[in-house]
Amino acid sequence: MPSVLFVCTANICRSPIASALLLAKLGREGEEWKVGSAGTWALVGESAVQKVVEVLSERGLDISSHRAQMVERDLISQYNLVLTMEQGHKEALQVEFPELSARIFMLSEMLGLKYDIKDPIGGPLYEFEETAKEIERILSGGFEKITRLAVQQYQ
Repeated sequence: MPSVLFVCTANICRSPIASALLLAKLGREGEEWKVGSAGTWALVGESAVQKVVEVLSERGLDISSHRAQMVERDLISQYNLVLTMEQGHKEALQVEFPELSARIFMLSEMLGLKYDIKDPIGGPLYEFEETAKEIERILSGGFEKITRLAVQQYQ
């Protein structure tokens, strides 16, 4: 089964946005995929930030059931592709899980670039909207690469 795990810091903003948007992009195919999100310093059990809920609701997506979880070996090893929001997340995961490092990338690398996705936490609603639009842009432009890597079976 193709699988993608999105990782940010607290798992209440960027990674839940990415997870919901990818599932929406996959549409009916998403039923055959495993898509999740987690945080390097997750606020375990917390809901997504209200502004995230609003931004996704405007797109017809409901993430009210989202609960933050921490990236742990048991979780990350279940996914073929791990996409981080920042270089620091990628480096931390590759150090902590060196045997899985080949499947860990920054989300922006799906476009052949390397840059951090800005964390809008604490900002106004329009910054959350900008973050969602940036993630949508990457998921759209990098969709072929994401799907190819998510299908690969890493050793």
